[in-house]
Amino acid sequence: MQPDTGAHIIAVANQKGGVGKTTTAINLATAMAAVKKKVLILDLDPQGNASTGFGIDRNAREITSYDVVLGAAPVKEAVLATEIPGLSIIPSTVDLSGADLELAELPQRNFRLQQAFDKADIRADFDYILIDCPPSLSLLTINALVAADSVLVPLQCEFFALEGLSLLMRTVEQVQASLNPGLDINGVVLTMYDARNNLSEQVALDVRAYLGDKVYKTVIPRNVRVSEAPSFGKPVLLYDHKCAGSQAYISLARELLGRRKSKIAA
Repeated sequence: MQPDTGAHIIAVANQKGGVGKTTTAINLATAMAAVKKKVLILDLDPQGNASTGFGIDRNAREITSYDVVLGAAPVKEAVLATEIPGLSIIPSTVDLSGADLELAELPQRNFRLQQAFDKADIRADFDYILIDCPPSLSLLTINALVAADSVLVPLQCEFFALEGLSLLMRTVEQVQASLNPGLDINGVVLTMYDARNNLSEQVALDVRAYLGDKVYKTVIPRNVRVSEAPSFGKPVLLYDHKCAGSQAYISLARELLGRRKSKIAA
């Protein structure tokens, strides 16, 4: 049995934008909190969409992930409660867009987030920490992969999906080899799946042939309610918990938690 070391840290990453990365982070975290898990989301995307998706007003984002990564503030001072019991967030602002240049000049530039987490002993306060990474293979993403225990890859069911996945997998392998040997592939979740589209089915088959059981059985369908929810500052599970998108994220959370339980018991 693996030792329980507190929160399991998951980097939600894909260098390609528009694949449902932030949507997955928001709704997976919400579904976990609904089953009484204590969850923290770290918004590490300069666009700050995860923060907006929880209705965090920009004026309330006084201490952010930028301050955490650059060492200007302790992690725990940046944590904000959301309206969802058990779910907290470290918000982001556009200030983070300049962080890559600033990080490049700092010592231990790839380990800043890991060091901030360790210094605050943040794992002790949560069951899961989800890092919403920027849509690029930047120093911020590398920091997330170094700090994480595993990486979850949302993958849109489209023609170039496997090409982008191969690039990300090579980056993960490089991080495993030189920066974080304990980093694991948590899994790949297929997003924006359209059962009426033959391409969606073919991409799903190709990805499963490539990665086998690393691909989650749950697929996230294209769903208008999922797209509408962020404009109301709510996860789709609060906006419309009965819609197909909400039910899919509940299923994904159940599958992820089941996999984690099996791995700890192994």
